[in-house]
Amino acid sequence: MADGEHGPEARAKFHAMIDGTQEEWMVISRAAAEFGRGLPDRIIAHLKLLEGDCGGFAVDRLEHSLQTATRAHQAGMDEEYVVCALLHDIGDTLGPRNHADVAAAIVQPYVSERNHWMVANHAIFQGYYFFHHLGLDRNMRDQFRGHPDFEYTAQFCHLFDQEAFDPNFKSMPLEAFTPMLQRVLAVPKRSIYLRQNAD
Repeated sequence: MADGEHGPEARAKFHAMIDGTQEEWMVISRAAAEFGRGLPDRIIAHLKLLEGDCGGFAVDRLEHSLQTATRAHQAGMDEEYVVCALLHDIGDTLGPRNHADVAAAIVQPYVSERNHWMVANHAIFQGYYFFHHLGLDRNMRDQFRGHPDFEYTAQFCHLFDQEAFDPNFKSMPLEAFTPMLQRVLAVPKRSIYLRQNAD
């Protein structure tokens, strides 16, 4: 590659992936790593999109997220769990009909399978508290009875999620969660882009 193509503006020259060289893919890999380091900041910016949107609730969606995370933190849950609590509804803006799937996709590379499952399925479990008012089956979560994380997810919804609509609750500010986000999202635990250790 020509001079200057290893700096921050370096780019591959191929127009179709089939023509890419290993050196070009190393340029892309370095750029991807740098972009990845900005993930916590982008997540915080996206969380701020939830501010002001109450959706009919007593508090806006950002406050609900902060309350859920604050309650989990005050209960002594670990940082990974608290980050999941903070992000569980981040999909509301782009996935209003499948918000849990969006949130789960974001956290999956960085959290345990158990916490990922909790985020992925919390909407169905949360439905226990209101689905019957909408003509839906409040026991939809029963399809997961027997799953090892059933009670874990039910507890998340009961103790932290469904409780987090109190306009008088004193939530921690979003900035207080920034270091937690940075630590939890620092290194992916699983991804198709991670090399597997050879035994």
